[in-house]
Amino acid sequence: MTNTVTRLWAEDGFRDDEWRRGEDAGALNDAGKVILPLAVFLELAPETRESEARRIGVELLPGEPLDALLPHLSSLPLVALAFPAFNDGRSYSKAELLRARHGYHGEIRATGNVLIDQVAHMLRVGFSSLAISNPRTLAQLEAGKEAGIPLYYQPTARTAAAPGSYAWRRLPA
Repeated sequence: MTNTVTRLWAEDGFRDDEWRRGEDAGALNDAGKVILPLAVFLELAPETRESEARRIGVELLPGEPLDALLPHLSSLPLVALAFPAFNDGRSYSKAELLRARHGYHGEIRATGNVLIDQVAHMLRVGFSSLAISNPRTLAQLEAGKEAGIPLYYQPTARTAAAPGSYAWRRLPA
């Protein structure tokens, strides 16, 4: 059995992760910041959610509704969106909705199977950090190589870096 190393990456590079995963409410008994599954978070007493708000993050799986989290967004410092498989893109939509529609300003983290080809798009739709365990993705980012294309088909939560970056948008001569 191999040990999977997970490292936290953001646009400014790799950094230490101050968050740890918890599987149940008992994880709050230890000091530090904890990412809880959505169901566990929703089962917490309102007093606990309020008093521990600065150290509770929530992870949503692709099939879990974002709506359940909306009443709590203003007090959540981190929302983790899972990518259990590279071909499940529902978490992209959730990140975009959190940033553009719901005005969420906290950290949005991608977790799970994050591949190098996904990094540029994840940043464009609003992710602020990526928990990376894929060895090839780790190696590429360690070498300073981010995949991506210079032209985009559609706008996202983050605007294009330069005018004319959208393939479909024509500029006057």
